[in-house]
Amino acid sequence: MAEIVNFNKAKKARDKAAAKAQAVQNRAAHGRPKAETQQSLLERLARERALDGHRRDRDPERPDGD
Repeated sequence: MAEIVNFNKAKKARDKAAAKAQAVQNRAAHGRPKAETQQSLLERLARERALDGHRRDRDPERPDGD
């Protein structure tokens, strides 16, 4: 015989787990000093610039872009 599940309790448990996960993300994003946040932003921008610097431009003359 199958186990009886109370949907109300299951929904509340699911929502509570989702809220905890969101809280972890918020602490990681907002729980740091301003200088540390700015430093991580600058590092991310530097990584993006380095990646864009290695990007090959597509040749508009060739339809396949190679």
